[in-house]
Amino acid sequence: MRRVVIYQVITRLFGNTNLHNKKNGTIEQNGCGKLNDFTPEVLNYIKDMGVSHIWFTGIIEHAHKTDYSKYGIIKDFFDVVKGNAGSPFAVKDYYDIDPDLAENVPNRMKEFEALVKRTHEAGLKVIIDFVPNHLARQYKSDSAPRNIVDFGENDNTNVTFDKNNNFYYLPDTQFVSPVSNDSLKEHEKSNTKWHEFPAKVTGNDCFKTNPDIDDWYETVKLNYGIDFFKKNSPNFNPEPDTWIKMLDIIMFWVEKGVDGFRCDMAEMVPVEFWRWLTDKVRTRHPETCFIAEIYEPKLYNDFIFKCGFDFLYDKTYFYDTMRSVLEGKKPASDITDIWRATDGLHNFMLYFLENHDEQRIASDFFLKDARKAVPGMVLAATLFNNPIMIYFGQELGEKGMDNEGFSGLDGRTTIFDYWGLQTINQWRNEGKYNDENLDNETNNLKMFYKNLFNIIQKNEALYKGNFYDIMWANSDNPNFDSNKLFSYIRFSNNQILIIIANFSDEDISYKLKVPADAMHFAGMNEKHFFTGHDLLNVSKTIQFPGTVAQNSGFGGKIKKNNASIFELKSFFVQ
Repeated sequence: MRRVVIYQVITRLFGNTNLHNKKNGTIEQNGCGKLNDFTPEVLNYIKDMGVSHIWFTGIIEHAHKTDYSKYGIIKDFFDVVKGNAGSPFAVKDYYDIDPDLAENVPNRMKEFEALVKRTHEAGLKVIIDFVPNHLARQYKSDSAPRNIVDFGENDNTNVTFDKNNNFYYLPDTQFVSPVSNDSLKEHEKSNTKWHEFPAKVTGNDCFKTNPDIDDWYETVKLNYGIDFFKKNSPNFNPEPDTWIKMLDIIMFWVEKGVDGFRCDMAEMVPVEFWRWLTDKVRTRHPETCFIAEIYEPKLYNDFIFKCGFDFLYDKTYFYDTMRSVLEGKKPASDITDIWRATDGLHNFMLYFLENHDEQRIASDFFLKDARKAVPGMVLAATLFNNPIMIYFGQELGEKGMDNEGFSGLDGRTTIFDYWGLQTINQWRNEGKYNDENLDNETNNLKMFYKNLFNIIQKNEALYKGNFYDIMWANSDNPNFDSNKLFSYIRFSNNQILIIIANFSDEDISYKLKVPADAMHFAGMNEKHFFTGHDLLNVSKTIQFPGTVAQNSGFGGKIKKNNASIFELKSFFVQ
């Protein structure tokens, strides 16, 4: 594998074959997927799609309403849990596997270790979540190594801030949950009224005792040595206690065979911590991958060049711009702004059109039709050599239009509820992961993703090549609709590709000009005759003399909501 292609999966949902799907259903009613559902067969199937990494979301134990007290796991108070299954980002024990995911709860860590082994044997790398900014209000580790002191155990709770406190406090106050008894079912009311005195600061930097329902009220903010109350200059020497605890946690999972971490809300944690952590980890495990969820562009350079992150989310530029273009709210020519805004960082930016936070492409809130995202995905995969990510079910046209419970009807696949996905179960019919189980439309979509990912793994210009945007040469071209078409060149020493994407609901004919300096950089001799075969098999072969491309432009037609990757071959004509 030469390109990083990440397949994100909500672990509890993927393998669940129970399609009862009762709104706000319990685990007994709606079922839950398990670690063991990721068999060698399914892992190899994912690998064959051209995927290099699988991100198992929700692996670490988090707060939920299912009772595992008979296994020595404390029962959660329902007024500090979102949904019956709970948020994967309200971590309850950093050193444990979520019991929902185990066939045999006491054996849950061994089941995870076996999953890591199977994943590696399939040729895939393992990514899990690292949630450093906050943890569950009812955090209690029952699985930490003996020498580990639990978060908050040695805190001075009489002050708002102490450098070596793990939490921030609001002294002499009581935490008040925004969840009222009236909103709970009768059987749930007996396990409410979480007692927290003094109140701790809530995870989304909410500094009040009574967070709102839209706050991260189920979580507590972790203290990395910054005094938000007095705004003093931080002193990180020696390292605050939270830093030491987090290093221990990361090293614990790396030594379990985890290859990388998607770091939740990384920008809410000090830059200095990340620099220290990544240096410490890579001293012993140099290949460990760190991916930052980050939305503040002014921090991009620091997180790459100072903090040691391998990749950063690019929602702010790529996702937001591409979504607007796909929805017809912006012209295709605005895609140029994506690469201009991240110049020098292109190969570090993680591109995606779906993840657990965003609405499904096929939902009524986005495009309603998964096929319409094809030009956007082609650009995500071929603009640069950077990593790309898809979200499980994206390749099957999952709509995310279920009203699961806490999640509601919002175009997203729930991260809070027990649920089963019809699309995944159709593909997995009777335990067999087989394209023959899919209808033609779904199978065609899945084959598109498989073809695209394998194309970028096998073509030199797409895994180590250069980029040249030729939109500027066609901005005034009357035969090229830059509102709906976007085109650029990818080239290496041994290969030249021209990519053309059509964001229109109609087929479009075009004449594309290739400027002289683009031809020079890409190694195109204007005296040669060129033929171009579409690697995606969307368009017919193109043929043109170099002089025509440079002057009046070579012509063709691109199908609606589609894209072509033309591999050019040249020969001299006397």
